[in-house]
Amino acid sequence: MIESKRINLIVAIAVVFALIASIALVAIGNIQNEKGDTNTEPEYATRIFGADIISIEIIADEADWQEMMNNATSEQYIMVDVLVNGSKFQNVGIRTKGNSSLTQVASSKSDRYSFRLQFDEYIKGQTCFGLDGFVVNNMLGDSTYMKEYVSYELMREIGVDAPYFGFADIKVNGDGWGLYLAVETYGESYEARTFGTTHGMMYNVKSMDMGDVQPSSPPAAKPADSQIGGGQMERPNGNFGGFMGGRGSNGGSLEYSTDEASSYSAIFNNVAGKGDESDFGRVISALKALSTGDNLDAYLDVDQILRYLAAHTIVVNLDSYSSSMAQNYYLYENEGKVTILPWDYNLAWGGFQSKNASSVINFPIDTPVSGVELSSRPLIEKLFSNAEYLEAYHGYLQELMTSYFKDGKWEKKVNLLDGLISDYVKKDSTAFCTFEEYKAAVEAFKTLGNLRYQSIQGQLDGTVPSTTAAQTENPDKLISAGNLDLTSLGSMMGGGNHPNEAERPTKWGNQQGGESFEPNHPESWPDRGPMMQKIPTDKELSPMLLKAQANNPSITIESLLFYSGLFALVLLLTFFIAKKKRNY
Repeated sequence: MIESKRINLIVAIAVVFALIASIALVAIGNIQNEKGDTNTEPEYATRIFGADIISIEIIADEADWQEMMNNATSEQYIMVDVLVNGSKFQNVGIRTKGNSSLTQVASSKSDRYSFRLQFDEYIKGQTCFGLDGFVVNNMLGDSTYMKEYVSYELMREIGVDAPYFGFADIKVNGDGWGLYLAVETYGESYEARTFGTTHGMMYNVKSMDMGDVQPSSPPAAKPADSQIGGGQMERPNGNFGGFMGGRGSNGGSLEYSTDEASSYSAIFNNVAGKGDESDFGRVISALKALSTGDNLDAYLDVDQILRYLAAHTIVVNLDSYSSSMAQNYYLYENEGKVTILPWDYNLAWGGFQSKNASSVINFPIDTPVSGVELSSRPLIEKLFSNAEYLEAYHGYLQELMTSYFKDGKWEKKVNLLDGLISDYVKKDSTAFCTFEEYKAAVEAFKTLGNLRYQSIQGQLDGTVPSTTAAQTENPDKLISAGNLDLTSLGSMMGGGNHPNEAERPTKWGNQQGGESFEPNHPESWPDRGPMMQKIPTDKELSPMLLKAQANNPSITIESLLFYSGLFALVLLLTFFIAKKKRNY
C-alpha cells in the first residue's frame, strides 16, 4: 500500500524530472538553432533529388503546349499534369524561362527551352513531396552537361546553402525531350528547410531581362536557317571581361548610392514574393554598411559569403556578380542580415566573355573580377581587404582543392558523371551538340579542371601570381593552357549543332505497339518501363545527398517538441492518478 504522502512525493519527483528534462531539451534546441543545425531533410530531398537520374513526364494538352512553344518569350504558365519519379501531380503550372538563352532558342529551330514547374500555380498549397517548385535547365552552352552540376556541387561541398539539383530525363506527351538539370527554386520550401523560417526576403538579382517580353508582344520568329552554335562570346575589343559595361549601376554591383529603393531596380524589381519599403530599407542599410566596410558581421553572413566566393571563383562564371553583368545570384535577407546564394551556372568554366583558355585557368583568386574594377564589387573588395576574412577565404579554397581536385579526384568525379549520363546524352535527340562533341567536351573538361587546380594551388602557395596586376607583370609564371580549346566545352552560343538541328517531331504520337499516344486519355499512356526511377533506399542515395544527411543533427525541433509533449502527458497522468486515488 502506497499512502497519499508517498503519492505526493512521487508527484513532486515527477514534476522536478519533467522540468529538468524540458529545460535541457529547450537548451539543446537553442544551441542547435544558434549553429544553424535544426534543419531536417524534407521528403523531396529523397523523393526527387535522391535519384541519380530524375524522371519527369509532362502530360499536356497538345494545343496548349504548342501555344506555349509558339509564344515562348512571353513566359506564360499553362496547366499540365506531371509525373515525377512515377508519382503523378495534377494541374501543375509550367512555363518557359530564361533571358538571353530563352531568346536564343526562340530564334532557332529548336524547342528545347528551359522550364519552370510551379506546383501551387493552380492549386493553392500543392507541392511535390513538399517542394513548391523547381526549374529544369536545358544545357544550352554546355556540351559537357556537367558545368552547372559541378558548380552547385562545389558550393555544397564547401558548405554553401545551395539548392538541391540533379540530372533529369524529360518526356513530353511520350516524346523524349532530353536530359536536363533540375534545380530546386528559391522559395518557401527552400527557405523553411535551410533557415527554419519563411519570414525572410529573397531577391533574384537580374541586371538584364532579355526574356521578359510582355504577353502581347509577338513571338520571336524562328528562321528556317537559324542554328544554335558558334564560338566563345567575347568583348568586341578583344579584352578579357564584360562587354556591356554599366549594368551594375542599377544595384547589381551591390554598391551603395542612395537610400531610395528605385536606385536598386536590379534587386527590388525581382523580389520573390511581396516586399515593401521597409523590407528594401534593410537591404539598403546592409549595402550602406558594406560601402564603409565597418561592422560587416552585423549586416552580412560573412562566413557564408566567403564560402560562396571560394566556390564561385573556382568555376569562373562571368555571367555573374564577378563581371560587368552584375547578375545571376540571389540575395537573402532576414532580420537585417544579408547573404548571397548561387544561381545559373551553365556558362561557368569560361563559357561566357572569356578571352582564352589561359585566362580561365589562371583567373586570379585575389582579384576575381573581369571587365570591372575590384572597387566596384564591394562584396569582394571590402571582405578581401580584411586580413582575417581573406585568410578564411583562402582556407576554403584550399579545402576545395584538397577535397575535390587533388590526387586525381577531379578526373574521377568527371568520369563518374560521364558514366551516369553518357547513355542519356547518346539518346538525347534534342541535344545542342552531337554525342561525339559531348565526349570531346568531357575530355576537355577534365583537362581544364586539372589545370585550374594547378593554377589555384600555385596562387595559394605563392608560385603563381594571384592578382590581375601581378599576372600582367609576370606572364611567364602562369600555368600554360597547352592546346586546350574552350569552345569544345560549349559557350554562350551553344557548343555545336545537333545533326537534326534539334527539331521537335512534327506530330505528337509516340508509337507504342502501333497505337497512337493521346495525352488527354490516361489509358493510352505508354508504359514508362525502365525509364522510371524507383524511390531509392538510404544506401542508394546519391553521394551529394548522403553528405548532406550526414551533417544533419540527430535531435531536431520536431523531436524536441515530441519529447516535451510526452513529458507533459506523463506529468498530467500522474496528477490525475494522484487526485483520483489516495492510496493503492
